[in-house]
Formats: sequence, C-alpha cells, structure tokens
Amino acid sequence: MGIINFAPKILDPIPGGKYVVNAIDYVVNWARANSIWPLTYGTSCCAIEMMSSSMARYDIARFGSEVFRASPRQADLFILAGTITRRMAPAIQMLWEQIPGPKYAIAMGACTISGGPFIYDNYAVVRGAQNLIPVDVFVPGCPPRPEALFHGLLTLREKILKETCRNPWHEGQPKDVSTMDRYREAAKTWAALEEMKDEEMAEARAKFKEENPDYKSSFKPIRVKKEDFPEVERKPFRRVGLTQLELYQKLHDKFPGITFHTHSEDPIETVLANAPADRPLEVMVEPEDYVAVTEFVKNDPEFKMDFLIDVTAIDYDDHFDLVTQLRSLQIGHKIFLCVQLKKDFSIPEEKRATSLLASVPTVSHLYPAAEFKEREVYDMFGINFEGHPDQRRIFLDKDFVGFPLRKDFTHPEMIRRPV
Repeated sequence: MGIINFAPKILDPIPGGKYVVNAIDYVVNWARANSIWPLTYGTSCCAIEMMSSSMARYDIARFGSEVFRASPRQADLFILAGTITRRMAPAIQMLWEQIPGPKYAIAMGACTISGGPFIYDNYAVVRGAQNLIPVDVFVPGCPPRPEALFHGLLTLREKILKETCRNPWHEGQPKDVSTMDRYREAAKTWAALEEMKDEEMAEARAKFKEENPDYKSSFKPIRVKKEDFPEVERKPFRRVGLTQLELYQKLHDKFPGITFHTHSEDPIETVLANAPADRPLEVMVEPEDYVAVTEFVKNDPEFKMDFLIDVTAIDYDDHFDLVTQLRSLQIGHKIFLCVQLKKDFSIPEEKRATSLLASVPTVSHLYPAAEFKEREVYDMFGINFEGHPDQRRIFLDKDFVGFPLRKDFTHPEMIRRPV
C-alpha cells in the first residue's frame, strides 16, 4: 500500500494518468474490501455470535472473511466481541499494535460499545472499546445476531471502498468516553423530547376535548393469561456418606464450641435430621479452632475431607464470614466451615477502606489449593491469612488501592447507579 500511495504524484501529471490512478484505486479497494481477515480473538460472550457467524448456517465466507487468523500479523480486522475489562486492555492494545495497517476494528455488542449493564458501580469494565483503540464500526445489540455482524462488515466494506490513493487509510485516535454516563444522558434527552411533544399536543388535546366532551376511549387493555405449568415434584437425591446430623454430632463431641445457625425454632437435631440429602452441613467455628477443625476433618477416617472446594468470604457491617468448603471425594459428604472474623475498628475511619481489617490462620499447609483461594480472598476482601507462604494480589495489580468486594470500596472512576 505504501508504494501505491505514491501513484498520484507520479501519474497525475501525465495526460490520462488520473484515470489510471482511479483504476488502481478500484482494483485495490475491491480486493481489500472483499477479503477482510479477522483476528481469532473474542473478549466475552458476544464472541459466541461471532463464532456462529462462521458456521455453515450463516457462512461468513460469503463476505470474504472466512479466514480467521491466529496471528495478528496476518489479520487486518479486530472484532471486539463482548465486555472488556481493565485487565484485558493492555493485551488488546498490544494486539492492535501488532496488526499491520491498513487495519480496522469493529465493536460488537452493547458491553463493548459502552460497558452495557456493567457501567454502574463497577471499577473493572472499560466503558467503550474506543477508549483503547480507534473503532471503525459499532454493531449494537446484546448480543448482536450474526446478521448484525454481517451488516457491520458491509458497512466497513463501504468505508474501505471510499479510501483512495489520494485519501489513503490512516490510523485514527481513541476517544476518551470513560466518564460518560450514556444512560443518564439518554434519559434526560428522552424526557426533554417527551416534554416538547406534550407541549405541542396540549392545544390539540384541549381542542379535541372541547369538541368531544362525551368521548370515551374504546381501548381496553388485554390481560395475557398466564399459562399454568404443572408442579414438578422434586426428586430427592441419594444420600452419600454420613448424614448432616451424624457429622454435626461427631464434630460437636470433638469441638464443643462448634454451633449450627438456623432460623427455625425447632431443636438443631430436628432441623438436621430433616435436611435434604444434597445440602452440605454448614457449621460456625471459632477462629481459634479453625485450623484444628480443618485438620481434624481432613485426617479423621470418618470424615476424610480430602478435597477443598473453595475458600470465600462475606462482608457484613461489623465482621466477615470466612467460608471454607470441604468435600470427601471418597465418601461423598460435604462440610462448610464458617468463621466469623470481627473487624478491627481501631483503625482510623479514613484508612479502613484500604486496610486489612481481619486476620485468620492459613490452611494452605493442609490443602495446597488454599494458597490460591486465600490469595483471592485477600485480594478482594482484605483479610490477612497468618502464615500464608505467598500472600500477594492474584487478580488485581499490586498497586491497586482498596478491596473491591468490600462494602466500603470506592473508586474515582465508578459511576453510581441511579436510584
């Protein structure tokens, strides 16, 4: 393309040279517009529709785009299909820089274009692909169907056909729309248009009412009858391993401080005896007994909790609930250990949102997988795990300020959801 762009300087001064340049433009643009090679890359859920567009039913090959390239150096189209997070942004920008020009980008889906439903109360989603790279065509929808993507391809084709040697392709610039609240702006615009419409119709409505004082609308809303579906009986699961009552009694005998939380007024034994077979036993454990209880249920031959499902947490006003989910692969029963961790309110209020407010001993020496699970809890909730071999952030950047899953978390770029 670089050599062809010099054609006007060489041929235009020659008699009839302009027609030769126009012919070159036509041939080159015809070839480029009918052979667009997308990069094999999907940012999120809209990529499912992009993938289906290449299947036999839709056949994207009709538009010369059947060759999805695995290398950005062989592609000339970047289809951003789905939600883009800030952690993905550097990779997307790097891929865009590796695609040789002339190159184009299509933003596919509401989340790609504006952040979609994730625009509010969210620190992690990029509010528009145009913040990262220059976008040529926007394809709205949630998600857009393959036909909409094809319309975007045809729109891009028209744009390519308008490029000439005299007005060659040049890379655009990203547009900063990260702080734009599109939904509030659209709501204000819509309300203003409705008010203008109401003012314009006010005189006509008053005149009609004066001329037809007895008029009554014949419109009657039709209620759609809801279909009654037969109630499907819940089939009870086959019980495997010890019952919840047996697990609780054996644990309580070993650790009397263990409790079972229930909203029922019936005795604990009655509640556990009537619990469904597929419901795990969830017990409250004191922080000082947490490691001992975990070690006991792992090594005891009647429990054999040899598999760590997850370690997660719940944030309340004055405490965290740390939940360790265990299962016995050999026997089949499950136990969830819930540890209530009081928050440290001795920390000044202005520093609490960015400080570690609670501590608990690690169980990574019992379950190696807990090392990553506990890092996630530390990363998102700010809970310190004493004795952890490698406690550092696992998802967020090391200089990230705050803990996103806490209720006191704030971020300067977050847009609050309208009440």
